[in-house]
Amino acid sequence: MPDCDRFRLRSFLDELMAADELLRITEPVDLIEVGAYLEGNPRAVLLERVGPEEAGLVGNVMGSRPRLAMALGVEPRQVMHEVARRAAAPIRPVRVRSHEAPVHDVVLRDDEIDLTRLPIHVQHAGDGAPFISAALDFSAKQTPGAFNVGCRRLMLRGPRETGVDLNSPSDLRAQLEAARADGRRLPVAFAIGSHPCDYVAATLFSGAEDELALLGGLRGAALPVVAAVSQDGLVVPADAELVLEGYIDGGEMRREGPYGEFLGYLGATKLNPVFHVTAVTHRRDALFQTATISGRDLARTDTAQLVALATEVNIWNVLRGAVRKPVAVYAPPASGGMYNVRIALRQQYPGEARNAIAAAFGSKADVKNVFVVDDDIDVMSDSQMEWALATRFQAARDSVIGTGFRAVPIDPSLAGQRTGDKAGFDLTRPFGESAIARWQVAMAPPTTTNGRGNASGVVDALQDGPLTYLELMTACGSRDGRDIARDLISASAAGAVILREDGRYARG
Repeated sequence: MPDCDRFRLRSFLDELMAADELLRITEPVDLIEVGAYLEGNPRAVLLERVGPEEAGLVGNVMGSRPRLAMALGVEPRQVMHEVARRAAAPIRPVRVRSHEAPVHDVVLRDDEIDLTRLPIHVQHAGDGAPFISAALDFSAKQTPGAFNVGCRRLMLRGPRETGVDLNSPSDLRAQLEAARADGRRLPVAFAIGSHPCDYVAATLFSGAEDELALLGGLRGAALPVVAAVSQDGLVVPADAELVLEGYIDGGEMRREGPYGEFLGYLGATKLNPVFHVTAVTHRRDALFQTATISGRDLARTDTAQLVALATEVNIWNVLRGAVRKPVAVYAPPASGGMYNVRIALRQQYPGEARNAIAAAFGSKADVKNVFVVDDDIDVMSDSQMEWALATRFQAARDSVIGTGFRAVPIDPSLAGQRTGDKAGFDLTRPFGESAIARWQVAMAPPTTTNGRGNASGVVDALQDGPLTYLELMTACGSRDGRDIARDLISASAAGAVILREDGRYARG
């Protein structure tokens, strides 16, 4: 029998607590206060007594790269490559019986169901209603035994109804449109309260046939699943905190919203389908989870961190077919995780920076601005990227501008347009010129190479050819440098030493 606690959300919170990555609030908290506790918080937040029910709620679990790294068991800089590796190695799920599934500890049906008793809170000042923000959807594909997984927002509409935010293109939206065309309802289940690996898998740009196996790959272990209690043909994670089962009627659309969107702005109202809940199942001590989405400090939201990681993996995969030696990809979460992308590469041929820009333009990630640098630049360092932009870029020569690209409709800069622009910034040094003097980075002198030579002075040291000042120090065994300066002054006055245009000293 699989271990249904190994990848439980509460188990991961224990790890966060041990690493001082979790803020625990034990006093009572009103639902209206939840957003203020979460917004911009550098740590995950566990509120143990929320609302009159004194329910447990946790948020910001995935709101930093170090916390995602903890979930994967790697260092933060290894996260993108680790996710790409695991996504390429799916593991099929394993089925468990209902009595073995903690998510079936409690089963509610019909009039027992009341979503208004869950700690669903208003996350942003302009939201149209409280909404569930951390729901993973599970639906059956047409291929027998294959399932789709995604991540949705569900706006509260009543005790047994929610809206489903399906405006953006997605597999679930495509399934719903197919069901609508056939006059069918679409059975779907939403898991609330899951391990970060599950959210990473659900938000990847994946072409996996069975995305339950993708979740297993990201975990590095088979996902335990159990048959839904009210919807034939559906399975759900046996180790989730809580599951909503039901169906979406494709012919029923209602206006809802607005929502705070992942770009930091308040969106417009939308026509969305309605999810009808037929069963609620949960652990006996279920913990409700919320995902942070919007605001000024996007880098500390769950959504931006997940979107950034999905963007990086997608760009990395397309780069491998576009350039010889990609080195690193980073999508700053402060831009929402998608719009700005930084790429480092080791150019093998002229024009590879432009190839990288073109590849990123055409990716599924819908990036807007692409910055390409040489491999001496750390793409995760804002200061190094600013330096590269300031010193290696000429706008007329190094810009790539494209128009008419697919765009995300909620981008306010579109001003109503259906397509958008993209910009590429080639911040690389001219191909083949990295060794030229003007591109040599001025670094601190090494402390371990000086003081080993035995030349009697600078003239003696220069007998085998020109040397830099540091090389003169080494040749003369100096760890001070002022003695070399004094020697050069007298040798230069005598015409025995000259300074060449390349900055090296030579015999006169």
